[in-house]
Amino acid sequence: MTAIDDILRQMQPITLEQMSGVKLMNRSDTKFITTEARLLQLLTLARNHYYVQDIDGIKVGRYRTLYYDTTRHEMYLAHLHGHAGRQKIRVRHYMDSALSFLEVKTKNNHGRTRKKRVAVDHHAAIAATTEAARRDLIEDNKDFVCSKLHYAPETLTGHLNNEFERITLVNTAMTERLTIDRALRFDNILTGNRFDLSGLVIIELKRDGLKPSPILALLRELRIMPHGFSKYCMGMAFTSSRQALPQGRFKERLRYALKMLDTQ
Repeated sequence: MTAIDDILRQMQPITLEQMSGVKLMNRSDTKFITTEARLLQLLTLARNHYYVQDIDGIKVGRYRTLYYDTTRHEMYLAHLHGHAGRQKIRVRHYMDSALSFLEVKTKNNHGRTRKKRVAVDHHAAIAATTEAARRDLIEDNKDFVCSKLHYAPETLTGHLNNEFERITLVNTAMTERLTIDRALRFDNILTGNRFDLSGLVIIELKRDGLKPSPILALLRELRIMPHGFSKYCMGMAFTSSRQALPQGRFKERLRYALKMLDTQ
């Protein structure tokens, strides 16, 4: 058992049903990047102010994700250039509960992200390891894709797989959620390249902007600063050549992530 697992055991658990009562009517999302060592400090300071999500005794969930993009990398490039209304499409696997969803995320002109999803057969989706099978998954859900995505289904191909572990916290006032992603690993379907970012931690704070947040003061105290991080875009940038896929403004984020790992 790790030190982080030990702290999670000390925290009060919260179920999915109880978490449904967290209504974020004026939601704002902020991401932070840190290390495992800093995460341990953060959890130690925050343990009396937050519940930890517990699903059948599991507090650290295992996730896998398959990201699609067009053959011209249009979704990656839209994010690279900061376009409003940009989208991502993925299949998210919740490994511990054997659930899978095809999801479309859209970031609007006001910086808000909306996610729409449809359940897909978990075992069939996990087994979709060939391009033909990945295309069949899109074809089987063509009506959903056509209604939610700005891109034609026939232009989509599998680009990236990733794996990570997630801890989810809810503050005791039930006004915010905190997702903590760690043990990140990427597998580029197009190049065959892999990249391991284990040791890096991605924190996303989802809160009611009208309510005070106990975690923000702790993040500032530990000098954990806001920093954008798209798993799809960073995974593609880390596993693609610069000639094949431009990095532009992502270069600074790539350097920052590697610097964080070097400080451990």
